[in-house]
Amino acid sequence: MYKKFHFAFLNIGHFLDHFFMLVFATVAALALNREWGLSYSQLIPYATPGFVAFAVFTFPSGWLADKWSRKNMLAVFFIGMGVSSILASLATSPVQIAVALFLVGMFAAIYHPVGLPLVIAGREKTGMPIALNGIYGNLGVGSAALITGMFIDYNGWRAAFVWPGIFSILAGIIYYWMFCRKSVAEKSASVATAKKAAKAPVKLEKNVFLRVLVLVFMTTALGGLIFQSTTFSLPKVFDERLGSIASSATMIGWYAFIVFSLAALAQVVVGYLLDRYSLRYVFMGVSLGQAIFFAAMPGLNDMAAVIVACAFMLVVFGQIPINDVLLGRITKDEWRSRVFAARYVVTFTVLAVTVPFIAWIHANWGFDTLFTLLAMASAGIFTATLALPHLRPQEVSVEVSNAAE
Repeated sequence: MYKKFHFAFLNIGHFLDHFFMLVFATVAALALNREWGLSYSQLIPYATPGFVAFAVFTFPSGWLADKWSRKNMLAVFFIGMGVSSILASLATSPVQIAVALFLVGMFAAIYHPVGLPLVIAGREKTGMPIALNGIYGNLGVGSAALITGMFIDYNGWRAAFVWPGIFSILAGIIYYWMFCRKSVAEKSASVATAKKAAKAPVKLEKNVFLRVLVLVFMTTALGGLIFQSTTFSLPKVFDERLGSIASSATMIGWYAFIVFSLAALAQVVVGYLLDRYSLRYVFMGVSLGQAIFFAAMPGLNDMAAVIVACAFMLVVFGQIPINDVLLGRITKDEWRSRVFAARYVVTFTVLAVTVPFIAWIHANWGFDTLFTLLAMASAGIFTATLALPHLRPQEVSVEVSNAAE
């Protein structure tokens, strides 16, 4: 029961992490452009400090979690992110909200290098746990547009920062009380149990390990560009293209939520496949699907745009657990947070750069050009997957030889 409750909090944390990072995307698209008299392209660069912090503080978070306590770090994540969100609600200028979003990003950076190692700790099969946890992250992405849109229509954009912030603070207090106050003896027993449950290691050859690591970081960079471009801009894409079927912030939010929620189910399918088949073939299928559906999006409007958006989000979200599963299988528990942190430093650095990139593309050429570029990036990922080794799940280790000692 303890383990189930802890997994539930890890899922809530993943939900909130992605939720808070995308509240401003909807606020900028549907409220601040009117209240502050700035265009969408002028507003969204102020989200950049948050994504820069998301990247910069990822590795320090992983290092501190390995040296101190992952669970204590997660409590800091909940409370710090909630307080920062409330501060964002007090902003009266773009500069003020940029500072608040920097703080949100700083605390949000804790989750991935801390939460994901906790998700897979002591597990032999990691595909489904990571996939289920990933679904909650994706629901956070979708709910950001829906819940923020509803707050904008009924309570104003400031409420979209305040009430989720209060919820996150309460979750952090409860998490600390339930999971961070265990005695040293209890913690030692938990660590021993986790190590006992872990699968006996099968060592990878040094050259295979290094090749996989390079490919992980290469596809992470391109995948980060694709993920950020789609999740951040989709509310605005729908605002421009669903004119005959969505006339309010709430309706746009609902369509975005439906697309993101349906797409989140792809992680369950991918997690199932990763536990049973060659990761290389799963990755090839996902990346090829991205290239096809992005290429189909330019020029579409209304329901056709919704259907194709759902299709490309299925394969975008489907990619998320692949690199995490692979890293989890080839890293040791005692330095896993730092490796996950390095992977997410790459992801979140790309996320930060992508925000002004979206603004520049939208202002000069529109979203059709963006989708064409994303199709090209997906083709690049597909090409990279051809160099992955043919390793079935049972052939991949949870430790490697002295290459990673």
